[in-house]
Amino acid sequence: MERHWGVIVIGLGGMGSAACVELARRGVRVLGLEQHAAAHDRGSSHGETRIIRQCYFEHPDYVPLLLRAYELWGRLEQDSGRRLYRQTGLLISGTPDGEAVAGARDAARKHGLPLHDLSAAEVAQRFPWFRSPEGHAAVFEERAGYLAVEECVRAHWQVARAAGAELREREPVVDWQATDSGVVVRTAQGTYEADRLIIAAGAWSGPLLRDLDVTLRVVRKVSGWFPIAGPMVHPDTACPTYYFELDDGAFYGFPSLDGATIKVAEHSGGEPVADPATVDRTVRPDDVASLQRFLSRVVPEAATTPARTSVCLYTLSADHHFVIDRHPAHSRVVFAAGFSGHGFKFCPVIGEVLADLALNGATALPIGFLGLSRFESGGELPL
Repeated sequence: MERHWGVIVIGLGGMGSAACVELARRGVRVLGLEQHAAAHDRGSSHGETRIIRQCYFEHPDYVPLLLRAYELWGRLEQDSGRRLYRQTGLLISGTPDGEAVAGARDAARKHGLPLHDLSAAEVAQRFPWFRSPEGHAAVFEERAGYLAVEECVRAHWQVARAAGAELREREPVVDWQATDSGVVVRTAQGTYEADRLIIAAGAWSGPLLRDLDVTLRVVRKVSGWFPIAGPMVHPDTACPTYYFELDDGAFYGFPSLDGATIKVAEHSGGEPVADPATVDRTVRPDDVASLQRFLSRVVPEAATTPARTSVCLYTLSADHHFVIDRHPAHSRVVFAAGFSGHGFKFCPVIGEVLADLALNGATALPIGFLGLSRFESGGELPL
């Protein structure tokens, strides 16, 4: 069995599998290690769908990365032969000065992106199944849509392997150690050496980065698929993805994939998780109470008893922005963590960034605002 590699990647969810694609395309001998099965449902890269958008309200500096991600998702669709992205548009509703609406407008203005203001009457006319709260403003981004999350991960595995990557399932990493010439990675099955190491372990990143002074907090999140009938799920209805910033939380959802239910989740909140390996996967009535309140208020045609539910994990950084950098004590080690529930849409461009950092020590892509150094000055990204 081969024991020495150009790069080892720990974690093969959305980010790690994307890094394997990019490394293998560059001719690197890459070993990817995943503790679960491919496209598993134990972490953060599952649950059928993820929103993808460009008018990024979290911070306008993400926009150049998103534009590159759109290009790379298109390439992955071509290389894999899978349909990964569906353009549905995105309706954002919230107070005019709230993070979502004001932030989307700011990103659109700074980057020259199309974003349409909608009056309450226009929202009611175009999307009559939504009940916009009093005092809300709304914007609509036509280029937004959703990604088929498990298909995206499977596509990464498929393309990486076709390009020569060795990807292994059910091989958990025990620890890693830097050496004078590279790194040593020990798993439950064996020990491997590599010139470089990429850590993209999602909710399991904390123990692998324990020598760094970086806060990573894991929270448990619940999504629900709620029955609904009527025009919202009619095959000819152009239902968008949607994000509502309410006074009691932020909620998002998707068009119906099955013609019978809609997926809804809360972006805010979350139950702290001590150990992602032992997180409670049983969904309790109080787990869906906020989703039920949201539906009763905004999508009253939907039933409030879910047909099914799913548990996933967010890994939150201190400021809810990504943390991507070289290890300050080990130049051959790079990592990406703390995607804070809004990272999946970036997977292919983060894979490109990680490959650049691992092989070249730097990247031309604009990620400076996501590095460790920001925490030295208080942990806030300037707007």
